[in-house]
Amino acid sequence: MAIIVPRKRKGGEVSFNARVRIKGHPPQSQTFRRKTDAAKWAGSIEAALRESRFVASAESKRHTVAELIDDYIAKVLPAKKDQRNPTRQLEWWKARLGHRRLADVTPALLIQARDSLDQEIPESRNKRKFKKRSPASVVRYMAVMSHAFTVAVKEWQWLEYNPFTRVSRPKEPRGRVRYLSDDERTALLQACQASGHPLLYTAVVLSLSTGARKGELLGLQWKDVDLKAGRITLLDTKNGETRVLPLAGRALVLMQEQHERREEKIPWVFPGRGGRKPIDLQVPWQAALKKAKIADFRWHDLRHSAASYLAMGGASVSEIAEVLGHKQLEMVKRYAHLSPQHVAGVVERMNAKIFGR
Repeated sequence: MAIIVPRKRKGGEVSFNARVRIKGHPPQSQTFRRKTDAAKWAGSIEAALRESRFVASAESKRHTVAELIDDYIAKVLPAKKDQRNPTRQLEWWKARLGHRRLADVTPALLIQARDSLDQEIPESRNKRKFKKRSPASVVRYMAVMSHAFTVAVKEWQWLEYNPFTRVSRPKEPRGRVRYLSDDERTALLQACQASGHPLLYTAVVLSLSTGARKGELLGLQWKDVDLKAGRITLLDTKNGETRVLPLAGRALVLMQEQHERREEKIPWVFPGRGGRKPIDLQVPWQAALKKAKIADFRWHDLRHSAASYLAMGGASVSEIAEVLGHKQLEMVKRYAHLSPQHVAGVVERMNAKIFGR
């Protein structure tokens, strides 16, 4: 609560000392010449304390950006799947703004940093590479720092608001859609079979059949595979949610054969040498691509291929999103143009229902 105490100075002048005490906050006091000013100040301070704005303002002057980043790396990042890239990105912010007090970080300052990210050529292990960061990379740098500020606002009460909310982010180009044509798919599968590698063909077929990410696929364990029910349960996905992949057709047959050849003590579906960790298929994969004469194609494009085949087969955007495990439909809309016949069929059925055939 707020109280105002009059004080008589030497010479007969009267001043008014406003005091605000609210449980959970340090007491605040200020002296004014006029009682109305004291009352006004006390009211604003009391309201600010109740909303924790005053404390946040004080904390923002007490802590630096470097402290925020260090605490975020120590307390928040360990719960995230990817820690290496965010740590590297946060270190960039720390080198640039670490000495600043949180109270001094303005949107204008962040805009300068954003523009530096966009124009700067980062160091590379390959000295022949001189490339600026892509818009997508700049967005990643901004996103992780913005989340650190959000945590400082919502959980630590170090700030009143996140200054990143007033900074626009670069527009990311629409994600590429590179998928295998029928001839390319045939050539690649033949090359995988002829490679002599015992796991490559099965892994590629499974990826094309389910749209699973490379990490999800190669990190798969037999305990998560139900061959009788024909499904795979992914527990460790990119977005942190469990996803179920149906197993059918050629993929199911290959997985059954793979299960018959497995060593019981090895948990991995695609084990590396010695069975201690999953296999790395990069070398035989690149050899198969070269033999099949397929250019500009990455393993992740097998996932794009699966999504594209679903779209061309008439699957809706929401159905593709469910298979791929995307939370946002925007990520899947890039495949929508591959299903014009499906869209035309939807419109035709709608018109038939309204106006008759």
